Amino acid sequence: MCRNIKTLFNFDPPATEEEIRAAALQYVRKISGFTALSAANQAAFDNAIAEIEQASHRLLQVLVTNAPPKDRQVEAAKAHAKAERRFGAA
Repeated sequence: MCRNIKTLFNFDPPATEEEIRAAALQYVRKISGFTALSAANQAAFDNAIAEIEQASHRLLQVLVTNAPPKDRQVEAAKAHAKAERRFGAA
């Protein structure tokens, strides 16, 4: 489940709110050990996601680098090629 958390910094275009939220959701799922929750834990789970989403957004806003922004399509192609080498062609 944690493999779905992707690097979000230094991309052109920047990470979207949906990408940041998805990463926060995966993080909370990983540390809690839950992918499906009981109603008793839903509020705490949702609150944790919101807090991590906000912290991640603030972090991405203040990070700086001299490296040129990465191209999403190029990075996706690299990841696809790596997966093919690891698991074989689909």
